[in-house]
Amino acid sequence: MSTSVSRATGAPELAADSPMTHSQRIQALVGLLLGMFVAFLSSTIVSNALPTIITSLHGTQDQYTWVVTATLLASTATTPIWGKFSDLVSKKLLVQLALVIFTIGSVLAGLSQSVPMLIGARAVQGLGLGGLQALVVIVIATMFSPRERGRYQGPMAGVMSIATVAGPLIGGLIVDTSWLGWRWTFFVGVPLAVIALLVIQRTLNLPVVRKNVSIDYMGAVLIASGVSTLLIWVTLAGKNFDWASGVSFGLVALGVLLLVAAVFTETKAKDPIIPLRLFRDRTTALATLASVAVGIALFGGSVFLGQYFQIARGYSPTAAGLLTLPMVIGSMVSSAVSGSLITKFGRWKGFLVGGAIMMTVGFFLLSTIDHETNMVVLGSFLFVLGVGMGMTMQNLVLAVQNTVSPEDLGSASSVVSFFRSLGGAAGVSVLGAVLSSHVADLTIKGLTAAGVDMSQAGGSGAGLSNLKELPGPIADIVRGAYGDATARIFLISGIVSLLSFVAIALIKEVALRTFSADEQRRAEASGEDVDAELAEIVQGDPVLVDPVPAEPAEAKRR
Repeated sequence: MSTSVSRATGAPELAADSPMTHSQRIQALVGLLLGMFVAFLSSTIVSNALPTIITSLHGTQDQYTWVVTATLLASTATTPIWGKFSDLVSKKLLVQLALVIFTIGSVLAGLSQSVPMLIGARAVQGLGLGGLQALVVIVIATMFSPRERGRYQGPMAGVMSIATVAGPLIGGLIVDTSWLGWRWTFFVGVPLAVIALLVIQRTLNLPVVRKNVSIDYMGAVLIASGVSTLLIWVTLAGKNFDWASGVSFGLVALGVLLLVAAVFTETKAKDPIIPLRLFRDRTTALATLASVAVGIALFGGSVFLGQYFQIARGYSPTAAGLLTLPMVIGSMVSSAVSGSLITKFGRWKGFLVGGAIMMTVGFFLLSTIDHETNMVVLGSFLFVLGVGMGMTMQNLVLAVQNTVSPEDLGSASSVVSFFRSLGGAAGVSVLGAVLSSHVADLTIKGLTAAGVDMSQAGGSGAGLSNLKELPGPIADIVRGAYGDATARIFLISGIVSLLSFVAIALIKEVALRTFSADEQRRAEASGEDVDAELAEIVQGDPVLVDPVPAEPAEAKRR
């Protein structure tokens, strides 16, 4: 079911706004990156604080899981919806709305008096988070041309990396500071979100397309419901119920039926949430496939690093966060360097292929670790993985944005992020199940070889919370099992990374455009001819042209 909102008749027009100056674009970029930082920080800051929060609110282990899952569900399921809306209405308004929703969710989370209230507030946070994750990338793509965008990948990667590392450290510091308390893990992002809101209000000035808007509400509901059902399945399977149980089969069947209905609805809708025509484009289809593999490998593999450092190696949560710095530094450096070179030369595929190779090599190197691996060697492996991450993640989005029309920019950008998040959620759950099973097997073998009565170990496996309660020799066996088992999930991640490499290698390189979506819209609205480069791309027969702009005649004469 689609609902049409008539804004004007006739062909699409632009609101009478003057183009943004370079200074305004940079200031708006600062506000957008601040919003992105707050969004990513909210996802990582609770990791070290959550045990204290659940204890304070008298929650259970199941509720512990749902505090994290609620945000994941809301953000992932709504990402394509935010992306589609950005193609239909004001991007500035949507970014501000996402910031407001996120801020409300943060305040409610900080004021929570029970775990159910906290779970609900985290879901509200997730709605805003999904918008920020999708819209920031889309707005940046609207302001800057694909060619120009490369130089800003470094700051974007830096923001994400700093939030990833700083989040757990800040969260641990807050809960350890008596006069602050855990509620400030949610309040700390509020003033930053407000500042971002004000900066964006002052500086962001994008054209608003005036046309008949048809919103596919039925498609949005079906997509969100289907994705949420499958995410609930991959999150809870193996913990709350068996993978092969009736509950598991029921959730899979329901999720698939909802998504099949969504596909049928999307084919009939005037303005579908996820236009299926996007997947007829080779670049978009292959980039989406690569994004799923990247999500499974990166999120599924790297999320267990903290567990490895804390359980297998005995480091504190703070130290575990610091030990991931080689990966963060590698990601920041490679993203900044590759982005600058892409801007300079206009070529991007080589960096994508190189990033996929580095990522695969990094995972295969990590598949050789155990509970006694030298930390310097381990750090070098993480650096290689980080370099691959930095060259791959944002450039996949760039490749897609470079091939689609401005009308599909939001949908196409969010599709890549959406499928990467789906892959990540599936990867965390499946690889977590693999890790748990292998840890149990190795623990039983170790205890049996040591002649230890299983009852002394409290079962075949132990978590971080009760390792200290085990006798020293038994705790060492369990730690060793965790360290050795972690190598297996990195091996699986490496194999999955090979799939992303194959998909990326098959993508056809298209020279980067030198005009932004904003500039293209304004040119079309004023009746100017679209240049030959755009015409080739729009006609679906892109030709790789010389990416280095020719010198103006005046410059040649000089």
